[in-house]
Amino acid sequence: MSAIATALKPSRKLLRLGGGFMLVPLLAFLAIFFIYPVFSMLTISVTDRSGDFSWANYIELFEGRNISVMLTTLNISLWTTIVTIVLSYPVAYFLATARKGSTNALMIVVLLPLWTSVLVRAFAWTILLGRNGVINSGLVSLGIIDVPLDMLFTFFSVVVSMSHALMPIAVLSMLSTMQNIDRNLESAAATLGAEPGNAFWRVYFPISFPGVASAALVTFIVSVGIFVQPALLGSPSETMIAQVLIQQIDELFNWGLAAAISVMVLVISIIFILVFDKLLGIATITGSTGSGGASGSMMRTITAWLGSITVAISRVIGSILPKKQWTGPRKGRAVLTVVTALILAFMAVPLFFLIPVSFTESPFVEWPPRGFSLQWYERYFSSPIWQEATIRSVIVGIATAILSLLVGVPAAFGINRARFRGKGLVLPYILLPLVVPNIIVALAMFYFFSDLGLVGTNLGLIIGHTVLAVPYVVLTLVAVLQNYDYRLDQAAWTLGAKPLTTFRRITLPLIKVGFITSFLFAFMRSFDEIAVALFVSSGLQSTLPKKLWSEAHIAVSPTLAAVSTILIAVVAIVVLASELLNRRQVEQK
Repeated sequence: MSAIATALKPSRKLLRLGGGFMLVPLLAFLAIFFIYPVFSMLTISVTDRSGDFSWANYIELFEGRNISVMLTTLNISLWTTIVTIVLSYPVAYFLATARKGSTNALMIVVLLPLWTSVLVRAFAWTILLGRNGVINSGLVSLGIIDVPLDMLFTFFSVVVSMSHALMPIAVLSMLSTMQNIDRNLESAAATLGAEPGNAFWRVYFPISFPGVASAALVTFIVSVGIFVQPALLGSPSETMIAQVLIQQIDELFNWGLAAAISVMVLVISIIFILVFDKLLGIATITGSTGSGGASGSMMRTITAWLGSITVAISRVIGSILPKKQWTGPRKGRAVLTVVTALILAFMAVPLFFLIPVSFTESPFVEWPPRGFSLQWYERYFSSPIWQEATIRSVIVGIATAILSLLVGVPAAFGINRARFRGKGLVLPYILLPLVVPNIIVALAMFYFFSDLGLVGTNLGLIIGHTVLAVPYVVLTLVAVLQNYDYRLDQAAWTLGAKPLTTFRRITLPLIKVGFITSFLFAFMRSFDEIAVALFVSSGLQSTLPKKLWSEAHIAVSPTLAAVSTILIAVVAIVVLASELLNRRQVEQK
């Protein structure tokens, strides 16, 4: 034993020493290409065009319609957060409480919208909600309405499309918490006399609340920086602050005011986080008691109130229906299954209405599509501009995924294995690009890259996309490494294996699924990124999302449906491949 201890001792010291250094590349990368650009943008907001200190940009900020647009943004973001959480919770609850191995197909339904371009999802809703769209055509055909409803370019269409875009993230956030909850807790509460409604609200929901809090926080902050859905599906009344920011750069070239708007969005995001912490406690996200005490009197009061309402409704329905038709856990599960199926249909079905439209003979997007033609696919494959944009997106996506792994993998190992003061601040620092709205990150990079000559280059796109993609790589690998048996490495060292050999022969084969998943996440994050592409890429260096964005602003044509269908097919293949890899990993265990 003493020989083994002697052999392990240097390795442990070396690992702890090297673990801190493994974090240096990523920390330096984010400091240079994220922290510095964002703070530089803050300085631009307090300088005039001659470079002298001035509050003129903030004075202009509070004039005109900027404040009203910000209030509209907060209103839309709040309603989007509410709708997203309400619709996502039943899906996460169903997936968490289902039998193991029975939810693989449902997870694909959740992941497919997540990995599908946000532009494709927004375009799908134009087909569904348009005056000649799927819903209006169906209602007119059934004789329910005589005149098509005005559902597109409304507050409703913006909130629905934004909620649809953010629901996969909310489901996954809540599911990660629910999967660690003991499924027998509700049964135990029932044996003590608690009715199903009270058992859920007073036992299960408070334990699952960290996931709800995390999903709500992320959903609101991301919503504030969204511009695609309000631009394509909203009217001027639904203009959001990110659209004004883009206008200041693309049309008015007013960098100072754009920087001031960015600062305002940042401040509002910070205020929301502070209010969230005051009311519920940031610590609720980790499941511990926060300053607001989500596990305290406020939570107990809310859940008791909801439990009483649920029990009262259940009793009323039970008094109307025969007892055998309403009572029993199977009936409750059946209701949950139906609700989950409807919500999953809401998440996945809109995408598939793009497919028939892509084969129409008509030059207009309408439902039902007329005839059958491949002309829109031919237009895509024969267009050098479309092909160059696609190839550039693939190249940038692959390069982004590789760079994200190069700086993210050592950081994940450092977080998992290193021991040093201040380690608890490292992961929040790495996750900062996820907290700051994308549009602000993109604008900050535009300022910074313009001085370095990186605007309009593939290198600028790769660096910008890596800043946004690398947090996903680190999060994925840290989760994988938490279940890795570190003693396997120690055993290899005692047998004389060098650290690099141990990593290549022992560690990598066991966590390769995590590597592949991280690569796919980084690639898809880059391939779908529109904010950075709008600012960093030039007209001659356009990516596929930017090309889709430009075309959608000119006219919504079946060509967009054809391109979207191709993207859906590619995403479906990627999701299925990832799911097969995960199954194979489980079977090997």
